[in-house]
Amino acid sequence: METIEILGIPFAKLTQAEAIEILENFFNGSANHIIVTPNPEGVMQARRNSAFAEALLNADLSLADGTGIVVASFLLRKKLPERVRGVDTAFALFEALCAKQRNFTAYFLGGTPGVAENAKKNMESRFQYLKVIGLHHGFFSAEEEKKIMSEINNLSPDILLVCTGMPRAEILATRNRNLNAKITLCLGGTIDIMAGNVKLAPPLMRKLGLEWFHRLIRQPSRAKRMLDIPRFIFAVLFQK
Repeated sequence: METIEILGIPFAKLTQAEAIEILENFFNGSANHIIVTPNPEGVMQARRNSAFAEALLNADLSLADGTGIVVASFLLRKKLPERVRGVDTAFALFEALCAKQRNFTAYFLGGTPGVAENAKKNMESRFQYLKVIGLHHGFFSAEEEKKIMSEINNLSPDILLVCTGMPRAEILATRNRNLNAKITLCLGGTIDIMAGNVKLAPPLMRKLGLEWFHRLIRQPSRAKRMLDIPRFIFAVLFQK
């Protein structure tokens, strides 16, 4: 698998279709594979957080979740083929497995209390071959984490969805790399989308890579965090 680096963080040089093919191969294996989807904010966070940077560097697959990542790759003459969004990849993987009539299990970890339950209901209704065999909200202590990881090990889901926010999800997944799962997807707020609590940006805004603006309008509290976007642009231009 060819990768390129953007400000020290590797990204797989793949289309979404190619990414799904790799994930299906992971699904057919036995060991746990960690999938991360850093965006420009994530890249900048990793420059300040060594544990997060280590998690991204040691993931089994790092997908370019952010138009800014793809644009940066062109500026640096490395050219990623396209953006591969985390939430789209999760849905595409579920669809691919269902198309082949593959029964598969999942554990949903993240969201506020009650969100994972709604995500389970919606996803099992949408994907007939999916069975969500366990779930837990994303607000737990270090001691509770041990119990949750023990539960996941005992349940041995095919897919573990970790939506506890970046960089917590990636660091947690790396710390528990040897879980009994085949694929660990670190996907930010995807559980909220699956539960119907958060709406995706309109198609045109998604096509233009303006989801960040849509999220900012709906969640003004993200304004400080989104300052990493211009910081990312300047860092890429300075590197170039």
